Amino acid sequence: MKYPWIDEYLLSKTGVTKDLQPDWNWIRYQIGGKMFAAICLDENNKPYYITLKLEPSEGDFLRTQYQDIVPGYYMNKVHWNSIQPDGEVPDALLKDLLDKSYQLVLSGFSKKKQKEILEAMPSAKASGNEPDADTKKKSFDYKKEYKELYMPKNKPGIIDVPPMNYIAVRGKGDPNAENSEYQSSIGLLYAIAFTIKMSKKNGYSIEGYFDYVVPPLEGFWWQEHTKGIDYSRKDDFQFISMIRLPDFVTKDDFNWAIREASAKKNTDFSNVEFMTYNEGLCVQCMHIGPYDAEPETVARMHEYMTAQGYLLDITDQRFHHEIYLSDARKVKPEKLKTVIRHPVRTGC
Repeated sequence: MKYPWIDEYLLSKTGVTKDLQPDWNWIRYQIGGKMFAAICLDENNKPYYITLKLEPSEGDFLRTQYQDIVPGYYMNKVHWNSIQPDGEVPDALLKDLLDKSYQLVLSGFSKKKQKEILEAMPSAKASGNEPDADTKKKSFDYKKEYKELYMPKNKPGIIDVPPMNYIAVRGKGDPNAENSEYQSSIGLLYAIAFTIKMSKKNGYSIEGYFDYVVPPLEGFWWQEHTKGIDYSRKDDFQFISMIRLPDFVTKDDFNWAIREASAKKNTDFSNVEFMTYNEGLCVQCMHIGPYDAEPETVARMHEYMTAQGYLLDITDQRFHHEIYLSDARKVKPEKLKTVIRHPVRTGC
């Protein structure tokens, strides 16, 4: 195996234990009794996969970048990924992915349980193998840190949205159509988003960088000569697909990512732009269900804003806004979570 350090590295993490699952012939690394990594062995006890857990969007992206990273072998293929032990994944990247898997599984426990797990296993500190600060640090998750923006209640509320920078792609047409401009825009956005996120692994230094979870996909939607959205006229949609950028990312950093992704993927990223947008005062609500059922939620939002003394303010500069918290490819329509946001202004 190309990574002889992996066993010592994993066992150096606080609270980690390992066992052999004989039916599978897997060496499992666990925290609090839950597996976060495994070395899969063949009948000759030779490793054939290293399996670990990642955020779904990051796993999807890495599979496009490295042929040695594949959907999790005999695991949930949304959350788990398997890595060839003799492939081309750099050591530094594999360590980073193992760190993230450890944190993902640990963060699934309650804060009380996390404390019990970490305090009950002092052996790593005693041995001098205490994980460093970067290993202990959780990735900054915008959804969790800014719940008022990304996790509103499923009843309407008023919010003042601050200015933000985005990776953005403009287009038009039915988003559900095969080979649509919308589908193409998503691939472009994530390619740049993860190029920026992985910049430290590619030798590019961004001032103020910290590790983070790529924020969710968002979209501005409108139709010419229509105030609001007519869901029956999908062919008339115009849109701006976008992903929020961390504040530390400058236009120069964005331009580097465009050059880097263009060279590595041999893809045209000329339609991708660095966009600053000040959304301002809005009414918003969590919509749970299929996209075509959004009018019911929108009606409740408008009823609420009117009762609060606000007027709808959709213009050619202020749009119907959606934030996608679920992956429509993997979640049943009735369980999709989408933040819907409409611009408003105070009444006269």
